[in-house]
Amino acid sequence: MGLLDLFRRAPRISDAGALAEFMDRNSAFLVQKGIYEYSRARAGPYSKMLMVEPSFVEQVDKSRWQAYPLGLVMIAEMVEGVLCASEGGDRAARLDAVSRLALEVFDRYPEPASLQEGVWRDAREELSQRLAMIGLHPRKLVKDIPLPYAERYFALMPIHERLRGEDFPTVRSYLKITLCNIHDELVRRIDVQALGTNLNVLQPHGSG
Repeated sequence: MGLLDLFRRAPRISDAGALAEFMDRNSAFLVQKGIYEYSRARAGPYSKMLMVEPSFVEQVDKSRWQAYPLGLVMIAEMVEGVLCASEGGDRAARLDAVSRLALEVFDRYPEPASLQEGVWRDAREELSQRLAMIGLHPRKLVKDIPLPYAERYFALMPIHERLRGEDFPTVRSYLKITLCNIHDELVRRIDVQALGTNLNVLQPHGSG
C-alpha cells in the first residue's frame, strides 16, 4: 500500500460481487475481532504467551469458524435493512436475493479442518434457516440485530466458561457497536441504483 492509498475512498458497492466481498470481509471481521480482543483481555499479562500456545491457536480457529455463520447472518440482515430503507419495494424478493448471496459467500469455504465432520454442513443448514427467519419480523434497528445471536457467540469464546465471569454484556455491546460501524461504512459505499431496484443483479454467480 502506497502513501496515497491511505487517502483514497473505498470503492462503491455497485454490483453483487462487491456486495458479496463486503459481506464476507465484515462477517469475518465482526466475529474474529471480538474473539481475539476478548481472549487478550481475559488472558491479561499472559496474552502474548497464550496467543502462540498451539492448543489455544487450535481452539481459536475452531471458534472463529463456528462463529462465522453468526456474523454472516447479522451482516445479511443489516444489508437487507439498508436496501429496504433505500428503495422499499418487494421485501420478500429482496430478502431472498440477499439470503442467496449470503449462502453463496458461505459456500466459498470448504469444511474447515478444525471442525468435526458434518459440523460445517449443519452450520449451513442453520444459516439458511436463520436467514429465512429475518422476514418474519419488521426491519430492526442495527443495534438490535445482534441480540438473538449474542449468547451463542459468547458461548463460542475460546476461554473456559468458569473464567468468563460476568462478561456477556460487554461482548453483546461489542457486537452492537461494531455492527453499527459496519453499517455506517455500507451506507457510505453502497450504490443502490446501480445494484438495481428489483435486485435480480444479486442472483448468485452462475445461476440462470
